[in-house]
Amino acid sequence: MKERCPKCNLKYMMEPSFYYGAMYVTYALTVGISIITFIISTLVFNLSMIESFIPIVLVLILTSPISLRFSRIIWINIFVHYDPNSIKSKTD
Repeated sequence: MKERCPKCNLKYMMEPSFYYGAMYVTYALTVGISIITFIISTLVFNLSMIESFIPIVLVLILTSPISLRFSRIIWINIFVHYDPNSIKSKTD
């Protein structure tokens, strides 16, 4: 992850534990993905509850890099709002 935004010079790591909150967002995303996968595996493929565990684990492993990045994006957008008119600061 870059230290600062190349366009607006926003410091991404605002405090040492800033992205701990993104863990809660990741949890919500993985629960949603798990529920959707469970519904698809039981309704479409007629798998039992135990058999649907395997597709859930596979889907979570495959989507983990995406969900981790999306959770950080969602978390930072809660606190920092995008300003398209901001100018890159010449001082650090």
